[in-house]
Amino acid sequence: MLIRGIKITALAAAALVVAGFSAYVTITFIIKNKNTVVVPDLTNKDVVYTLELLTDLGLNVKVKGSEYSEVTAKHHVIFQEPEPGAEIKAGRDVRIIISKGAERILMPNLRGLSLRQARIILGENDLYPGNITYTHNNRMETDAVITHYPLAGRYIRRGAPCDILVCAGPRPELFKMPNLTGETLDNAAAWIEDAQLTTEHITAVFEKNSSPETILGQKPPAGYPVTDGTGVHLIINRKPDASKNITGPAVQSSGLFFHRVADGFLKRHIRIELNCFGQCIPLLNAFVKPGRRLTYVIPRHQGASVMLYEDDTLIRTEVFE
Repeated sequence: MLIRGIKITALAAAALVVAGFSAYVTITFIIKNKNTVVVPDLTNKDVVYTLELLTDLGLNVKVKGSEYSEVTAKHHVIFQEPEPGAEIKAGRDVRIIISKGAERILMPNLRGLSLRQARIILGENDLYPGNITYTHNNRMETDAVITHYPLAGRYIRRGAPCDILVCAGPRPELFKMPNLTGETLDNAAAWIEDAQLTTEHITAVFEKNSSPETILGQKPPAGYPVTDGTGVHLIINRKPDASKNITGPAVQSSGLFFHRVADGFLKRHIRIELNCFGQCIPLLNAFVKPGRRLTYVIPRHQGASVMLYEDDTLIRTEVFE
């Protein structure tokens, strides 16, 4: 009986030892699993997916850089460290290198797109606009890309410039500059306004044998081809002190201020003021018939401006410099 009791005691003690060892191993394994993470395979994975995955696993992402790759898509992982399957502690860093895509790509087709759209597409492909030039074209919309170089479909290195030719609108029609010499300033101004030209400046000189307030010379000369917006320089026969529209220094270099009163049945109260030479000079303050054309010679002086009021409401301001 004694021997049997000893055997039972020994077996019980051995069972306790085995149970204790098993518990220790189990607890150690559990603790180890809680503190270690198996690094997943990140190769060819999107960088956003990679960031979300490693964050969920309790790991940090460190981007070591980016490289061109012919086999790995742009914004995908080329290389990782530690390698897939490695066990690391939670909170450790996983270093990755991201693909910038193929170094040479096919040039996208920008023809017909607006310049703004073309800039966006170039930016998305790591390209940038080079020389941007404009020309008139009657078959393309204004601000549309007519052509570009390199041409669409050609291989181009990322980061390279792309020269763009942009439509500046329809080609303007040419017409001959008329002979304004001998015309009154009012008649010359009316023709310039109707032809949608601009008056660059007016030079006042005086010739005793010529009629006052008439045109003595012009640039461009008569017969010269001009288009909408062409600037015109007029030489008017006027004594230095003959200006009825302004006070102060004599008019030597000036511009024209045009205004046509709107059509209708009732007269409009028109008030025109000139701010020049430190003065506010009234040019007109009266009721004017509908459709009447108003023309004033304005000195080109730093800060010279004209303000036009219709029925006491400011409707137009123009600066002459």
